[in-house]
Amino acid sequence: MLHADGKVIAPLFRAKPGDTRVDKTTGEISARRAELDAGLHWEGTGEAAWGTKFVLVAARTTNIRGRIILDTEPVPTPGGEAAAAMNCFDRLAPLCPGAQGVIYDTALRGVHHQRLLRHLGLVPVNKVTAKKTSATKARRNSAEQRVEKSVHLETKTIRRNDGSTSTIELYARGGSVGIGRLLDTGDLEYVPLRRTRTHRNGTSGRFRWYNDYRLPAWAGAGTVTVRLHGNAEDNKRGLNRTENVRPIAADDPDFAKLYARRNDAESINRHLDDTMWLGRAHSVGHARQHVNLLGFAISVNSVAVHEHRRRRATAIAA
Repeated sequence: MLHADGKVIAPLFRAKPGDTRVDKTTGEISARRAELDAGLHWEGTGEAAWGTKFVLVAARTTNIRGRIILDTEPVPTPGGEAAAAMNCFDRLAPLCPGAQGVIYDTALRGVHHQRLLRHLGLVPVNKVTAKKTSATKARRNSAEQRVEKSVHLETKTIRRNDGSTSTIELYARGGSVGIGRLLDTGDLEYVPLRRTRTHRNGTSGRFRWYNDYRLPAWAGAGTVTVRLHGNAEDNKRGLNRTENVRPIAADDPDFAKLYARRNDAESINRHLDDTMWLGRAHSVGHARQHVNLLGFAISVNSVAVHEHRRRRATAIAA
């Protein structure tokens, strides 16, 4: 799994472009030194950060110091993090044939998931952005402040064991797939389905992705297959399937252990901060800082390679 995140680097100078200073002796007004490539970026916590932003992509083994930084890309303008991340994944996909998926935050939206699934053959693992959130409530009330998006996916005809057929209405809520069942009260009950298999068809360049879900006993107790990628039929209906459906949704038992790899992305950001004096950039401008990041990546990767060779030599000697 490739895990990645955006990182805002604090500029070397505190002043912002356009700030001036006045010489108290002569009255001369001069421009203050500032980072011209910096911008106001939004972090995953919803907080604003001023500086230059980069995307770092990594993978790791289960061993201590088994982290390898695979790529880094500057984010030239605020709001361009997802595009920069996709540039990294486009480069890495042919170079990492063993990669199975991408772990990222909600900066990646439906259009990016469509490309990951259809063109790169990678499973995106992240959460669906909420329909409504309230940043004013305490975190302990997160269940109350978050309202998940819900959308009708399709109508499926299923065949029961006795040969009869029936139709079910499939909905997506918070990335998961379930059945919408009309109750006696007239309310629509959402019944989540358990994923049993994720499978991929097709060759390099055009992949087709599907999930199999187990149906409850009242719906036939069989399985139903749901397409994960969007197509022309979805476009005609105005349905952004990849924005609302996740191959591995947040309520899936496998999600927690996969999404936990995002902690390693946060660890990379913290490690990078520790290499900078007072948490500020070593140089000025995206280009120079990109070179600094490449040096940081080489140092991290060198330690990982060294540790791997030591473990391998010990195993051979044993």
